[in-house]
Amino acid sequence: MAIQVPYSIIFTFFFLLLVIHKFFFSKKPIKTLPPGPLNLPLIGNLQQLVGPLPHHSLANLANKYGPFIHLQLGQLSHIIVSSPEYAKEIMKTHDHIFANRPRFLASEILCYNSKDIACSPYGNYWRQLRKICALELFSAKRVQSFRRIREEEVSALVRNISEHEGSVINLGLKISALTNSIVARAAFGKKTKNVEHILQTVERVIELGSGLSISDFYPSLKFISVITGMRARTMKVHKDCDRILGDIISDHQEKKVDTNNIGEIEEDLVDVLLRIQRDNDFEIPISLDNIKAVLLDVFVGGTDTTATTTEWAMSEMLKNPEVMKEAQVEVRRVFGGQGCVDESKLHQLKYLGAVIKETLRLHPPVAMLLPRENSEKCVINGYVIPSNTKIIINAWAIGRDPKNWNELETFELKRFLTTLVDYNLKSSNFEYISFGAGRRICPGITFATPVLELLFANLLYHFDRKGRSLRIWTWTSLLVPW
Repeated sequence: MAIQVPYSIIFTFFFLLLVIHKFFFSKKPIKTLPPGPLNLPLIGNLQQLVGPLPHHSLANLANKYGPFIHLQLGQLSHIIVSSPEYAKEIMKTHDHIFANRPRFLASEILCYNSKDIACSPYGNYWRQLRKICALELFSAKRVQSFRRIREEEVSALVRNISEHEGSVINLGLKISALTNSIVARAAFGKKTKNVEHILQTVERVIELGSGLSISDFYPSLKFISVITGMRARTMKVHKDCDRILGDIISDHQEKKVDTNNIGEIEEDLVDVLLRIQRDNDFEIPISLDNIKAVLLDVFVGGTDTTATTTEWAMSEMLKNPEVMKEAQVEVRRVFGGQGCVDESKLHQLKYLGAVIKETLRLHPPVAMLLPRENSEKCVINGYVIPSNTKIIINAWAIGRDPKNWNELETFELKRFLTTLVDYNLKSSNFEYISFGAGRRICPGITFATPVLELLFANLLYHFDRKGRSLRIWTWTSLLVPW
């Protein structure tokens, strides 16, 4: 006769086994997704991003829920990173997993199906583009070859401002035109015709590319981009850009210059890319669309970043006259005997370098870094991040992290002048990531930095706070705060 064991005893036995296993054999329990606000039906947490300053809203959420939070934006799961510690997890510890880019309507249309440097998926093609940037487009030798262009264009801006003494000018527009001209000459090899039209087109690209279409949050409902008109508007801008870039490339192709007689210094970026296409030394052939996508990245990044940072730096110095005075003293001491400012002694301007660093801390060119996406499931600090989760790193919030910065909203240069920490733009200090970090760090840092330094130094050298110059500046481009 079979022994009958009461169910209560069986239950108790297995329950005790479970408890023993939990306390003596099991690993630390894995948490689910990071904390975050409750989701609303259909929209999730999209309402959290409503408004002109979403990075402020996300920083406020981080203050409430922590530096690593989860938001459900439409159909997509997002992780918001607001501290250096978690930024390091994403951009260093697990960088190879989080090196991918999500697909967005704007990048697919404007960037030739995401064939540019910034938005292309992580893989062999992206690695090839990155190698081209490091060895050809933004190498130290290549950037140095554009020194004459930078000095000529900045000198022209100084003369233009001086000629408008007593008038009201929009310095922000002039700085945008300056950076546009520098990028155009470096990329295309000459002063481009219809600069104003190109600048307007680039501004439209930036406007579309820096925002998100509502359809991006509902990838299964592609008709949304059609009924909202977003697809049509983006296609129109893309056609304008494609025509401009196509004409420029055609002009270079029609030169039919013997490439053996072209010195490296004489090559512009279009020449370089066309040479790479002809040589066909890379695993993946470079098409004309690839070239256009890369040039668009150079134009957008080189124009918007430099202009925005310059305006913010001058705005901060206007609000802090003692900083401006000290910066002017340094510039005029270093270049006083020359009568002009060139790039020969920019490395001696330590105080001005601190001005640039503090400006980038308070006003990073991109407040929220370009989103990332993980290629596989990853566990960070016990939180499970499913594959294909979108990652948004709030650089604006990280630059104001109270654990790493004192007097968060104060324009204080001592933090960079007296520290032994090397806060350079390529450093591995994740509390300072104005241009990103890891594999996806902005490759154009070497291109933008000398323009910033040369422009700041010239404005400070030639113009005073009181007098003919700064009174005529109007900061219309800063009406909307960053």
